[in-house]
Amino acid sequence: MSDQRTPRGPVNRLLAANAWLVYIFFYAPIALLIFFSFNDNENVSIFTEPSLRWYRAMLEDDRILSALRNSLIVAFASTIISTILGTMLAIALERYRFRGRGLLDGIAYMPIIIPDVTMGVMLLIFFFQAIGLIDDLFGIGLRTGLGTITLAHVAFNISFVAVVVRARLAQFDDALEEAAADLYATRWQTFRRVTLPLIAPGVAGGALLALTLSLDDVVVTQFVSGQGATTLPVYVFGLIRRGVTPLINAVSVVMLVASMLLVAISLGLQRTRSKGDEEEPDVPLTPQQQGA
Repeated sequence: MSDQRTPRGPVNRLLAANAWLVYIFFYAPIALLIFFSFNDNENVSIFTEPSLRWYRAMLEDDRILSALRNSLIVAFASTIISTILGTMLAIALERYRFRGRGLLDGIAYMPIIIPDVTMGVMLLIFFFQAIGLIDDLFGIGLRTGLGTITLAHVAFNISFVAVVVRARLAQFDDALEEAAADLYATRWQTFRRVTLPLIAPGVAGGALLALTLSLDDVVVTQFVSGQGATTLPVYVFGLIRRGVTPLINAVSVVMLVASMLLVAISLGLQRTRSKGDEEEPDVPLTPQQQGA
């Protein structure tokens, strides 16, 4: 039996000090951001007295509220679409064999690998070409805006949703679906009452990840957004060009809290669902069993 002891003495203290330094390096800027967001002074480096002045200014700024509204519209629309398509893609790649599956599997991961700038340029060129073609064929004067931003977010969110759902499908017991088939359940009944409830934590996790990425995206959104279609991260990025103010701190804190809440909800859903994974799924009964 091997002797597994924790390091003691100077080694233990050195490792603990290194861990604290890493945490301080990563989280001290966030703590300072939150602290100075409650500063009454207009100078972000000089703290005078605690105040909610900049949070009130944020709520009274029509441009910030308009950008926030645009962000929420794009985030929820792109999350719903990308969750549906990403789940379908994950099931197709994980459960079925078809011609071109390997190529599709490689293409599905490209949005995760390629840089955001490259993807933004590609989507910008695609949208301008598509808008020009539609205008020539049908005479419809389309332009970039919330619609193109939503489609762009769907384009890169599908991959993230598919990765999370495939990880859940890899742990799925195929015997449960076979049992449902033995009980004369159709494929749709099997998916709705057996497969979907068991992969629901993965679907929910992918959806929340897509929502977080959509709310925080700046680079791709800047390329495909049009006039009057500014999201909150892009608006904050524009404010930074004119100098850092406590108003930016307040908006950043709100975005940080929203992201943390989404992560907490995702972890809570997965924890709650994991407790019921050992329970039997709701397998549909045969007509004979229902009559009995």
